[in-house]
Amino acid sequence: MRSIWTGAIGFGLVNIPIKLFTAVESSNLDLDMLDKKDHANIKFKRVNEQTGKEVPWNNIVRAYNLNGKYVVLSDSDFKEAMPEKTKTIEINTFVDQNEIAPIFFETAYYIEPEKQGNRAYALLNIALAKSGKVGLGTFVLRNKEHLCLIAPEEHLLILHRLRFQEEIRDHKELDIPTTAPKPGELKMALSLINQLTEPFDIKNYKDTYHLKLLKLIKAKAAGKKTVSPPLRIVHSKTRDLMDQLKDSLQAKKKKAS
Repeated sequence: MRSIWTGAIGFGLVNIPIKLFTAVESSNLDLDMLDKKDHANIKFKRVNEQTGKEVPWNNIVRAYNLNGKYVVLSDSDFKEAMPEKTKTIEINTFVDQNEIAPIFFETAYYIEPEKQGNRAYALLNIALAKSGKVGLGTFVLRNKEHLCLIAPEEHLLILHRLRFQEEIRDHKELDIPTTAPKPGELKMALSLINQLTEPFDIKNYKDTYHLKLLKLIKAKAAGKKTVSPPLRIVHSKTRDLMDQLKDSLQAKKKKAS
């Protein structure tokens, strides 16, 4: 794997030199865009709005529109704005991970120590595991400041990039019901949840859509005719909520037998 960031973790007065590696990758198929007429590849060009000519990457700069006038920024400008944060993940506090709602989690990175930081890395890993805590801090990646937490996973430290509060949209505009359920319905719903509860194992879940799409692509390439399976939606025979719950419980029992 190729590292995407190098720097250090600041843990009190302890400094751990590290590298970050992307921990996730998309399972989407890499599809190209073609012209419908002749299947020629569609290419996107960076074009000067005034001249209509293509602009090479080394001639492109970033700028901010301030009151109708562009202020051009260089790489050094971004570093100058927050020089102390461009190469350090400073752990500011420790919290229980279950205090952080899932909506704040964005993406994950593996943390690998440089050789001179092996002992300090192992120390932080074990200390976090024994305390049941995760470290909260901030760092700069691709000229943007990010909130993050550092958590242990066996002998590995993982950095989870978090969203800031201002990035979470307010849900108050949504029409969410607050009606209390009937006692019998709640009891039945809890029974259904208990019946369907099992230990979580990520290996049981596959991206079946893209697997089937790839199968269809290979069939089309081989000249085979593909047939779309009919959409089957199973509805309960009744609109009564209690009866639907009862039917759901019975359906699960029949599958188990």
